[in-house]
Amino acid sequence: MSTNGQYDVQERIVPALTALPRAVYARTESLALPERTRMHSHPWVQLSYAISGVLHVHTASESFVAPPRRAVWMPPGMDHEVFSFARTEMRSLYLAPQLFGAAHNHCRVIEISPLTHELIKQFARCPTGYDESGEDGRLAMVLVDQLRAAREVSLSLPLPQDPRVLQLCRNLQDAPDDNRTLAEWGEALGASEKTLRRILLRETGLSFRVWRQRMRLLGALEALGRGASVTQVALSAGYQSTSAFIAAFRELFGVTPGDFFSVTGG
Repeated sequence: MSTNGQYDVQERIVPALTALPRAVYARTESLALPERTRMHSHPWVQLSYAISGVLHVHTASESFVAPPRRAVWMPPGMDHEVFSFARTEMRSLYLAPQLFGAAHNHCRVIEISPLTHELIKQFARCPTGYDESGEDGRLAMVLVDQLRAAREVSLSLPLPQDPRVLQLCRNLQDAPDDNRTLAEWGEALGASEKTLRRILLRETGLSFRVWRQRMRLLGALEALGRGASVTQVALSAGYQSTSAFIAAFRELFGVTPGDFFSVTGG
């Protein structure tokens, strides 16, 4: 369930835009295969939203996961890469920074309400050169108002900068069912357990146990979203039982896996 190395990922080309044709601009993509864009940035706000499918967005310091009815908000100038899985329907919005204040100038995952979902779908059908003073322009401004009010949700995973600990984290993302202890990882990486624990806590704010659990649960969202059984996902994520996985899922997200995707529309 990692985005690193477990899928045959196609390269997705970033459009060569030098300026936005309108203050709110939409791109529609139907992605049959897993795809990724390489690290890049834009001088405008980007909202990455999948009306079906699950997105992973990575920056230098964090990973973000956007299951159904969630979107990743990327401020101007932030280097990022986007991973999409098979059969993803993308609706990307490019937004002029002046439409939003400083409170919106950080990477985050936001909740997409049913109204905002429908507004995005409808706006994506508008022509690129829509009349900003006409019906399409008014639709764009209603959409902007809804995005300004969108609630932030905790679907991110901080990443360390220390090369040894970052390697540890990347290895775990590639193999979430790897149950080696931190002491065993220390032996493999040539660092003491105490050193790894101290660096991970300092650079992510999370203990090894909490970081690994969050990584596993966020990674599990893609498989759950495409209909894999909870038991299958639990075992793939390194849990010894379905009940342990459900308990951890409820602790992080506040609901069971079934309720999570019922609420989010997946």
